[in-house]
Amino acid sequence: MTRNEFYGEVNFDGLIGMTHNYGGLSFGNIASANNKAKPASPKNAAKQGLAKAWHLARLGYKQGILPPQERPFLPILNKLGFNGNNQQLLQHAAQDKRLLANISAASSMWAANAGTISPKYDCKDNKTHFTPANLITNTHRALEAAQTTKMLRTIFCDEARFMVHDPLPNQSLFADEGAANFMRMSKSHGEKGVEIFVYGRDGFESYSGKFPARQTMQSFEAIARNHQINIDKTIFTRQSKQAIDAGAFHNDVVASANENVLFYHEFAFENEEALKREITQKCDFEPVFIRVDNNDVPIEDAIKSYLFNTQILSKPGERMTIIAPMECYETPSVKKFLDELITRNTPIGAVEYVDVRQSMNNGGGPACLRLRVIMDEADIKSIKARVMLDEGLYSDLVNWVDKYYPETLLPEDLGDFSLLENNYAALDELTKIMHLGANFYDFQK
Repeated sequence: MTRNEFYGEVNFDGLIGMTHNYGGLSFGNIASANNKAKPASPKNAAKQGLAKAWHLARLGYKQGILPPQERPFLPILNKLGFNGNNQQLLQHAAQDKRLLANISAASSMWAANAGTISPKYDCKDNKTHFTPANLITNTHRALEAAQTTKMLRTIFCDEARFMVHDPLPNQSLFADEGAANFMRMSKSHGEKGVEIFVYGRDGFESYSGKFPARQTMQSFEAIARNHQINIDKTIFTRQSKQAIDAGAFHNDVVASANENVLFYHEFAFENEEALKREITQKCDFEPVFIRVDNNDVPIEDAIKSYLFNTQILSKPGERMTIIAPMECYETPSVKKFLDELITRNTPIGAVEYVDVRQSMNNGGGPACLRLRVIMDEADIKSIKARVMLDEGLYSDLVNWVDKYYPETLLPEDLGDFSLLENNYAALDELTKIMHLGANFYDFQK
């Protein structure tokens, strides 16, 4: 296979928005519930996310940035029967704090939920396929799908290289949470791989549990068909109900894959042994299974620390590096496991700790913040928007955050019209910084 200068994984991190707050909107997300109504710092949150992304860029990994969405999202209020100018619409929403919280959530920061991506190496038409997630389980997240679709089509605009599908139908049968429930294994990123779709429930079954199972089998079956993946290189497996009820609302809270490595908790899957057999059968390389026993890291510690929501990153000729949140360092069982892991004979040889506490407090670790896209150099060069992180873009974004972002924010502050005006001015400037084109956001039309 002919190679360009680069082929591999590009991480596109979601830039945390100005309405970042602890609204406690995500049922089943323990961190989100535990920090509900506490003061948040949008400025610190955005800077922490940018610092993590810039750190990886300086380490030599390809790194992109995705813009935040327009929030509060007033167009939905017109569809709900409210009328008036922007100030009047916001006043209507502010009369119901629950409604206001849902239309104001900065949850698009967790770009792992933006969609499911199959690299061209896996697809019959040799295009990279994207399906934006409909995220219908939670109201605040379901508002993201249309803007996510437009964003992906703006950035990945070369239709000869990329295919951005419409989101799946907004029906419970096709509930889709994106790449947070998707894994891919391959000998190296730029080669054909095996795509692993992890669902929480069969959409036709009567499901009951402590927390909802957000991803259906039917949604992933539809995505696999639309992405034109060879069925012989496709696996559908079920996340365990035990993990979901413990607070693993997405599979990436209890399992992760990178190239030939599957890194997972003992309680991650409904049928662990069957999954391992199928992976072994369908891979044309030797898979490495790194299982974390509950006796070593109780599932409560794994979820609290986001051990599996770390980023596992590859460089040619080097062992893999785990990028972990500081909470992993501060959780004794997890720290002990990671210290021992890098001494073992596995592909993982290093751990680095980063501070993303503002995101962690809302239930999103380092891996939640990024969307993984396998690309080559020509793919990257086809992007017209200014989203690939370099020193100039990093500096511009930090200065932009300093200019517009509030130091602190409480859920009750979201009804302040001056905050909305500030957000519009900021996003208008951001479209110019990132070369996103005219009328990227609804308010600009």
